[in-house]
Amino acid sequence: MNKRMDRVNEELKKQISLIIDQDLKNPNITGLISVTKVKTSPDLRYAKVYISLIGSKSKKNTLEALKNGAGFIRSEIAKRVNLRYTPEISFEVDDSMEYGDRIENILKQIMPKDNQ
Repeated sequence: MNKRMDRVNEELKKQISLIIDQDLKNPNITGLISVTKVKTSPDLRYAKVYISLIGSKSKKNTLEALKNGAGFIRSEIAKRVNLRYTPEISFEVDDSMEYGDRIENILKQIMPKDNQ
């Protein structure tokens, strides 16, 4: 069962990325949007989509636009992925990439001092 959930999550991640990138037309969606992870409930009725926003003018507006487009994204998933139920989609911002960049920058600042 766990392998199936992983496959479903990966397929949803791939399809949602494509839909956001190619099909979703909204001027409020700015910057690079990466779908980092999808977590689906065990009954496949709900899916939490974790996204990373890079270079976005307004993260709040972009997230709001994605939430408004969730119905469209869900209908596209229904056409592309063969599931008994098409999950209800909610979006969450994943700051782990930014956090990693911040840690890396701090390490870069510390490292040259240690070498002297």
